[in-house]
Amino acid sequence: MEHNLDLRGVACPMNFVKTRLFLDKLPAGDILKVLVDGGEPVESVCASIKEEGHEIVSSQDQGQGYFQVTIRKV
Repeated sequence: MEHNLDLRGVACPMNFVKTRLFLDKLPAGDILKVLVDGGEPVESVCASIKEEGHEIVSSQDQGQGYFQVTIRKV
């Protein structure tokens, strides 16, 4: 199943915390697409999610200063 989470404008480290809390509710194998601001937020979320053991399927620049990070819960 696929889920969406919009965290544009959310400051670090809260964007990672909110992503992790959302992932905690999902069953393994589900996909979460997160919108985050570019720069430190996208870098922080990607690095932290990998450290948690989940898979970053993609990180795509959506223009206008934000990215869509696609995560598969492991």
